[in-house]
Amino acid sequence: MTPGLPRAIGSKGSDLASTDSAHRAEPTRRDFLYIATGAAAAVGAVAVAWPLIDQMNPDAAALALATTDVDISTVAPGASVTVKWRGKPVFIRNRTPEEIEAAKAVPLADLPDQNSRNENAPTATADDSNRAAAGKENWLIMVGICTHLGCVPLGQHGPFGGWFCPCHGSAYDTAGRIRQGPAPENLHVPKYEFVSDTQIRIG
Repeated sequence: MTPGLPRAIGSKGSDLASTDSAHRAEPTRRDFLYIATGAAAAVGAVAVAWPLIDQMNPDAAALALATTDVDISTVAPGASVTVKWRGKPVFIRNRTPEEIEAAKAVPLADLPDQNSRNENAPTATADDSNRAAAGKENWLIMVGICTHLGCVPLGQHGPFGGWFCPCHGSAYDTAGRIRQGPAPENLHVPKYEFVSDTQIRIG
């Protein structure tokens, strides 16, 4: 009976060693499964989210319209036209002398947003002269999107004779500068140039 004892102990010891080895190997397989599952879930989430993200980008047709030429020869003083540029409305107004004088009379300190928001002069102040092209002060060209929540303001409405957004009451003056309401910025002026006295190129 004694000679068999080492074999029984050895056998039991071997079983314990095998069990310990299995326990040590098991977490490694489990970790691999966790990582593989997490990676598959991440790929799936990106695959689901990408179409939603991509559809927010401008389509190819909008991107192709990098510039828009506009004939302004028929826009009389005191009149406005709205054109589309890269999917956005752009207001083009031929301001009257009275509208220009009203805008010039406003002290810079009275403006909630004192930046010109003019891509042609991005660091300039919001004085009326920096909102229009030099020598063409009567022409005001702005992206027609309220800087609060992206609505399209109504022209020649509101307490300042400029633009008014009825959604939340943002009022802009005759230079398109925010004067009242929740909008944080002046209406933006896009890049543009006068190709001739009667034609402008936006973009």
